[in-house]
Amino acid sequence: MGPFVPEVISDQLNLVVALILGIGFGFALEQAGFSSSRRLAGVFYGYDFTVLRVFFTAAVTAMSGVLLLGYFGLLDTDAIFVNPTWLRPAVAGGAIMGVGFVLGGYCPGTSVCAAAIGKIDAMFFVGGGLFGVLAFGEMYPLYHGFYESTPLGSIKIFDSLGMSQGMFAFLLIVIAVGAFAGTTVIEKRVNKKSAPSLGFSTRNHLIAGAGVVALGIVFIFLPDRKTHIIDRVSNPAYLSTHPVKLMTADELAFRIVDHEPRMRIIDIRTPAACAKLALPGSSNIQVRDLFGKDWITMLSQRHVKKVLVADSEPEEHAACLLLEKLGYENIAALHGGLDAFNATIMNPSAVIPAGTRWDTDVFRFRETARKDILAMIEKNKNGGSKEIKKVKKIQGGC
Repeated sequence: MGPFVPEVISDQLNLVVALILGIGFGFALEQAGFSSSRRLAGVFYGYDFTVLRVFFTAAVTAMSGVLLLGYFGLLDTDAIFVNPTWLRPAVAGGAIMGVGFVLGGYCPGTSVCAAAIGKIDAMFFVGGGLFGVLAFGEMYPLYHGFYESTPLGSIKIFDSLGMSQGMFAFLLIVIAVGAFAGTTVIEKRVNKKSAPSLGFSTRNHLIAGAGVVALGIVFIFLPDRKTHIIDRVSNPAYLSTHPVKLMTADELAFRIVDHEPRMRIIDIRTPAACAKLALPGSSNIQVRDLFGKDWITMLSQRHVKKVLVADSEPEEHAACLLLEKLGYENIAALHGGLDAFNATIMNPSAVIPAGTRWDTDVFRFRETARKDILAMIEKNKNGGSKEIKKVKKIQGGC
């Protein structure tokens, strides 16, 4: 049900949990009065702002939960699906839904909630919605050009505004608290006798508002966990005081040609670089993706040596320290990086002999290893580096 990094909810339990959450969501809508078309329409006429308060409360609660769970490493925020945006169609769709909301008194979710308890107007609303879906699909060829116009991709509001997610969270909280206060004044003036806000405790609401704003201030200074950890392990001073195990190019080449079953090569370069040349059996995983649960099964194998490779050793060094911080074991970096591996194995003639009696044997091994590795790369060139099936991004919405 959510991209939790620990396997809190397995795939087998997803549908069961979804059913329970759905029942709970419907119950919450009913208790909030969302099965009443009069209450829902009240936000447009100024006599009842319950809908606005519930929506803002839900938004702030969900946002706070996502930020805090992400900071403590319990939620993989990069695995959350962000709906792509098409600007003009979105504006047109929002306007149509807004008019329908005012005229019918329901939105799609609340209409189902009201229909479930036997409200006839909601049943007609649901029926009209289903008819609209059918009509939309049948007439789609007439306006598909407009429907697919002005694509903006999977953008996030704070990115489009050029601010941090913490600052956006603070501003949203301030707007929510301001909306609570402003709509309470409007509601009491328009609906002087039965406004829901007449029963509010001013003192309790002031304390709650101050507490939420204080939480928003915390969000401003709350760093992005992934960026913070990556920056820390990449710091030259930190690297110099935290050594990691190294694997030489010769040892890695021997393990590759020997088809070592207890070794996994993790290539942290860009997909474009891996597409040009990737070691046999390697898995291309970006550094930020190491935080997610996609790779937990592979990385958690304690008796399997995980060898990280990149163009340079410092990149590998930082990635090894990152994995260690995440709790993984039996990790090593390729000594000298892929640059050294290419110079030592893929082009052995360029290696200066060490002046020992083993030089001939070493040169012969490297020449054989080069041919075997090239043959393995050629055999797998259509597939490139080994790919691991990623967890599908979580999709959902009201």
